[in-house]
Amino acid sequence: MIVQIAGNVNFPITLDPTVWIFDDRKVTFKEVFEPESVETSAEEEDELKRQSLRFDREVYQQKLNPPVNKSINRYEKQRIVNGTFLMPIKPFLHTSEPKNDVTKAKLVSDEGEHIVDADQLADSYLLFAEDGKPLKEDGPVHVYFNDGSNRKEPIKGIKRIELQ
Repeated sequence: MIVQIAGNVNFPITLDPTVWIFDDRKVTFKEVFEPESVETSAEEEDELKRQSLRFDREVYQQKLNPPVNKSINRYEKQRIVNGTFLMPIKPFLHTSEPKNDVTKAKLVSDEGEHIVDADQLADSYLLFAEDGKPLKEDGPVHVYFNDGSNRKEPIKGIKRIELQ
């Protein structure tokens, strides 16, 4: 369940997508590919947050010994359990410090190798959780291009990214 970024880089790195669920950089599938539906549901989310906070306050007042560590509220917990999440790949590529002559990237998966343009990969997203669960069968990650051109058929099962 790890992904390696290697090749023509100064610092090869290993990524563990199973911990990204707690990363603030994650975005939902709808936020990336269906922004118009997210805008309409933003009001609904705000109302759910308000209701959740009200409920939490009432429960808190009724308990004699409230929980000490309450870093994730109920709304966020429900979102994590049911969400389909993507992670932008650009910060990880930046950390690996690709060399100046990198133009292509080879995506290595169980199904074979896929060659993509390095700039296109830098603007891409990695799907790491579907319905709140890590991608075990065809994972650890799927690559989705920012323009949505492979939205119906993402590159699945990526285990290694080699910059060339």
